[in-house]
Amino acid sequence: MLSAAQVQDVAAELLEAEATRQQTGLLSVRYPDISLDDAYAIQGAQLATKLAVGRRILGWKIGLTSKVMQNALGIDTPDSGVLYDDMLFPDGGQVPRGRYIEPRVEAEIAFVMKAPIDGNVSREDVIAATDYVSPALEILDTRILRADPKTGTRRRIFDTVADNAANAGVVLGARRHDPGDVDLRWVGAIVEQDGEVTATGLGAAVLNDPVMGLVWLARRMASYGHRIEPGQIVLTGSFIGPIECPPGTAIRADFGPFGAVSTRFA
Repeated sequence: MLSAAQVQDVAAELLEAEATRQQTGLLSVRYPDISLDDAYAIQGAQLATKLAVGRRILGWKIGLTSKVMQNALGIDTPDSGVLYDDMLFPDGGQVPRGRYIEPRVEAEIAFVMKAPIDGNVSREDVIAATDYVSPALEILDTRILRADPKTGTRRRIFDTVADNAANAGVVLGARRHDPGDVDLRWVGAIVEQDGEVTATGLGAAVLNDPVMGLVWLARRMASYGHRIEPGQIVLTGSFIGPIECPPGTAIRADFGPFGAVSTRFA
């Protein structure tokens, strides 16, 4: 377990890595006894610093929702991170060159809330509290190295959670739907990178039902003293693998009748 001073030092280190676009080493290598609570404490310390300098919480992201990703990391739970107000990009717009270190993109279903959800909520509670659902792209970035250069050891969930669940940006599609009118398990996307189909997936890959991601998130957040607020965006987790996005990459996700969403990296 990390000390309070270590948590603050690591949080400051990660904020510096984000600001300078220079990655730092794996926390799980440096601190072999790091816990998931430590990782969320580091994430929370960064949140406190960002709020203190004027950032605003735009919403939340849920990650590691598919069994494939959980099995790959040897875990049995999703993770979560914070969306900040400077992370929102317009549909069809451009991400500035140099904004990120190693950007990647995932296709997801986004929920936008009209009422708070907190604690031990049900699936029905989540649907009632949702204003609308939309197609979305999540932009990922890594302020921590993906692998240790000396040993080849790859990141673990502690590194990812401490690094704000690799969260970096969000693009919302224009189409809006009432979540009670759509079977989100069957909402799928065909994702093109530079005009070529790169990935496809279905919403059922997200905990068998994207709504259940918000049930999990509300319960997890309550244990850390937070809740999902009205107006906030929640990204429910990807149903495709992350797509690398070097400069010049164009991404378009076609969700069929559910809508479409796109972005380009300068």
